[in-house]
Amino acid sequence: MNWKEFFMKNKHFLFIIYLPIYMYCFAWLEARDDVPFTDIHCFVDDWIPFCELFIIPYLLWFLYVVVVLLFLFLQRRHLEDYYCCVITLILGMSTCLLVYYLFPNAQSMRPAEFAHSNIFTDIIGFIYSSDTDTNVLPSIHVYNSVAIHVAFSESHYFKNRKGWHIASLILCTLICLSTMFLKQHSFLDVITAIMLYGVYYVLVYQIIPGKFEKRRRLSELS
Repeated sequence: MNWKEFFMKNKHFLFIIYLPIYMYCFAWLEARDDVPFTDIHCFVDDWIPFCELFIIPYLLWFLYVVVVLLFLFLQRRHLEDYYCCVITLILGMSTCLLVYYLFPNAQSMRPAEFAHSNIFTDIIGFIYSSDTDTNVLPSIHVYNSVAIHVAFSESHYFKNRKGWHIASLILCTLICLSTMFLKQHSFLDVITAIMLYGVYYVLVYQIIPGKFEKRRRLSELS
């Protein structure tokens, strides 16, 4: 078995192979301190207050991503749902890393101190200390949330289950809002992440499948 046959038989492990590469590159970018960072901020950010309760949906992001990816992976009869989701995630996350490298950016909106001291602010303080305020535009947190929501909603098993669509959309929306209410991201980070996802959604879910379908029909006619 050559490498091409091995890849085609095991391409569902693509994301697992990609993750350590992504983590290494992201950690390297996070450690950079010898480049000028552009501060990301807009007037909308000034309207959004800090609210520690949003740490709940912010942390649910990790569970949301893992559970949906695992479900799509175990949906063996329709692995194309998994492939579309993973390819979209890889493209978006890689693009974000490239943007961070070419356009070093940061934000300076984190509160110097918390008005309240509770379990939520303790967790936020830990996140602040372990996650730098650089590499924010576009927001990977937001990009992945939208990608996971769309993949879940358009999957074969859930595409006709409107109640699950609404539940997923609410969670996705709360996660996106949490990045701003916790002062982890600017409104600009959120908007650019959604726009970036829109580009890759059209590519992965519409253009590429359309070309494969056209090629299949031509082969049936020949």
